[in-house]
Order: sequence, then C-alpha cells, then structure tokens
Amino acid sequence: MDSTTRHIANYIASHKLLDNDHPVITGLSGGADSVALLAILKQLGYDVIACHCNFMLRGDESMRDRNHAARIAAKLDVPFCETTFDTTNYARNNGISIEMAARELRYRWFEEMRIRYNADAIAVAHHRDDNVETLLLNLSRGTGIAGLTGMKPRNGHIVRPLLEISRQEILAFLTRHNLTYVNDSTNAETLYTRNKIRLEVLPLLRTLNPAVDESIERTINNLAESEKIYRYAIGQLQEKVCHTKGDTFSIDIAQLQTTPSPEALLFEILAPYGFNASQITDILVCCDSPQPGKIFIGTDRRLICDRKTLIVSRLTENTTELPVATWDKGETHNAAGISISYHPAEGFVIPRSPLYACFDADRLHYPLTLRHWRKGDTFAPFGMRGRKKISDFFSDNKMSIIEKEEQLLLCDTTEILWVVGRRAASTARITPHTRHILLVSIANDDVHK
Repeated sequence: MDSTTRHIANYIASHKLLDNDHPVITGLSGGADSVALLAILKQLGYDVIACHCNFMLRGDESMRDRNHAARIAAKLDVPFCETTFDTTNYARNNGISIEMAARELRYRWFEEMRIRYNADAIAVAHHRDDNVETLLLNLSRGTGIAGLTGMKPRNGHIVRPLLEISRQEILAFLTRHNLTYVNDSTNAETLYTRNKIRLEVLPLLRTLNPAVDESIERTINNLAESEKIYRYAIGQLQEKVCHTKGDTFSIDIAQLQTTPSPEALLFEILAPYGFNASQITDILVCCDSPQPGKIFIGTDRRLICDRKTLIVSRLTENTTELPVATWDKGETHNAAGISISYHPAEGFVIPRSPLYACFDADRLHYPLTLRHWRKGDTFAPFGMRGRKKISDFFSDNKMSIIEKEEQLLLCDTTEILWVVGRRAASTARITPHTRHILLVSIANDDVHK
C-alpha cells in the first residue's frame, strides 16, 4: 500500500465513510480523479461498482470517455454500469443550466444504482483542489459560514474519500500504477465560472502565496470546526424564539430582537424553507415597524407578519377553505371535530362551557354547514345588540392571522350560528317556548386552536 492509498484509508476510517459489508457505487468518468478513486478503493478491498454517465454533450469525445472508462473497469476487474442522458433537453425542459442538469441526472441515477445493488455509499472523486475552488466560488457569489466550509466528507449517502489529497498527488498515484485517463476538453475553457477560478484566479493567488491551496484548506478546516459551535448556538437560540404547533411555527419578535444577531438567526431559521437574504431583510423591517398581515412566500412555506410574532405555515392551494360538513335535521352527526345531537327541551341543562353551543332546533334553517370565515361575514353575538363583523370579532379577541384562517364557523342557510369554541350567536337562541334543542360540541379541542 503506497502513501496516498494509506492516507485515504486513514481518512475513510476517521470519517467512517465506508464499510466492507456492502458494495460502493463509484462514479467513473474516465478522467484522472475518478480513475484514481476507483483504483484506490479497489486496492483497499472494497466491493466497488463503476458507474459511468454519458451526458451526450461532447460528441465523439463523450464516446471516447465511455470506452476508456469501460477499459479501466475491465483492467481493475470491477463491474461496469453505464447510462446515457439527453442533458440538453433536460436542462431546457426544467429551466436550469447544463451544469445543474448534469448534476441532477448523475446523482439521481447514482442513487438508483445504490438502491439496486444495496450499496453502502456513492463515492465521488472530489479532491482538495475542488474544495478550494468551491470556497472561492461561494465567496465570489456571497455566502454564509456553511458556504465557507467547503464540501463535506459525507453528504447523506454521497462520500468523498479523496477530499484531503491534491490533484498533483492523484496524478502522481496514476503514474506510479501505470493507470491512464482521459482529459475533458471543456476543462480548459473559461466559459464556466469554476474553470475561471481554476485556470485564472488560483494561479494568480499562487503568485502571492505559493502555498495558498494549503492555506485555504486549513481555513476550510478551521471554519468547519467553528461552524459546529455556531450551529450549537443557533439551535439554543432557535429553541428560545420559536414555538411549534402542528405544521406551523411562530417566531417571537421581542425574543428575536434580544438575540446577538437577529438577522443571522432569522436567516438560519428561514433559509431551509426557501426564504432568501433579501426577504429576510424585509422581514426584519416588519419586525421593527409591525405591518400585520404582510406575507412573504418561500419554497413551500409562507411567513405572515403578525403583531408580536412571525408565523410560518405550509403553503396550500387555498388556505381559507375547508371541505364543508353538512348535517340534516333529526340526525346525530360527528364530523370535522364537531358533534351535533338533538334533545327534548324539557329537563335539558344547558352546558356552561365554550366547548358547547345550544340552539332552538325548530328555528334553524337546514342543512347546517361548517366553514371558514369569508370577507364580509357578520353575526349577531349572543348577549349583544345588533350585528358585528366577524373580522372585528377576531380583532377584539386579538386572534392571529393563522387563528383567523383556521377558525371554523357553524352556519345554517341564512346565518352564522357559532364562532366555534368562542362565541355563539343569538340566532335561534333558547327561549321558554323551545321544544327541541340542538346541542353542538367540540369533539376535538384542536378545531378551535
């Protein structure tokens, strides 16, 4: 075992990247990095399966790469699997770049192969130089601390055993073991940003510091350690300011503003849901000058600025509608967390609880329905004269926007009978002349959350 192979064996062991009980899916393009990866894993005794993708982007050169990959797999006596993608059409149809399309197609197929062969992991050939380029690329675009820690040794089932060795070490290993490889002609073009960094930026930085690659690698490792502390602190602060209820969580604005960096904390909380840095800046403005009802949209969540909280909930096609439950007179029903039953008035004791509402069953207009609030809704609150807008009732009770949207209303064909769990209407109220009582109760306390 030579020094490079020993170095990688130690790296795999220290990061627990692979085990010997399952196969390893190994990406094999035919280039230097992937050939070295396949050969090293084979030397270390892993059960490797070489997987080659033809992206149909470089004509005859793509077929040359495929043929060379197949020859290397045969030389190393490992199984060879291949697939072909129409990358250009995929990129066009999905509105993404060729680079992104190739990445999506490659990793999706690798995962399919991993499952098919019950493999332990998918090994890819990123090395130290790639990691240095990644940091510079992220830095040029703007990034947080995570973007400055480079690629990780493991990301789910994807592992990077070569991440601590340089391209130069890889080439030296191939020479020592008489292994050939092919060069991708596009690597010499500066059309792509990463190539510009490799071919123009890094050579310039090396004139300032010949050991700049090693310096950047140390910085990546230092920041990776610092990120662990940062993540721990973020987790502690997140527990302090966030309150979860079902599929919704709220952020206490006052608590958020007492943290050392409200902007950094808010970014870490919201970025996973697709909210970008510009939105987070605007959200913080809302926190300083509350604009109740202002909405921001992420990937599959929306954030509502309320008076004292930021409310994050899942996006739905229509957040103000609910399948309507209908009841006919004379029957007993239980639907959508509401129970309805009919009772003789004689001897009936009216429950004194917000979980119940009672009406004169003979004065209602059937069928009864259960729905959400609509703009313009009014009702006649029990114990009050005249009518009141449902929206004003919500405001008087200091209900949040989410509570308003989730609030159920029990109605007959002409009136709102009950703001469920909060206030009954005087419509069809019980009188000395009532003969039959309709009793409505909350079977599930969540319906008036």
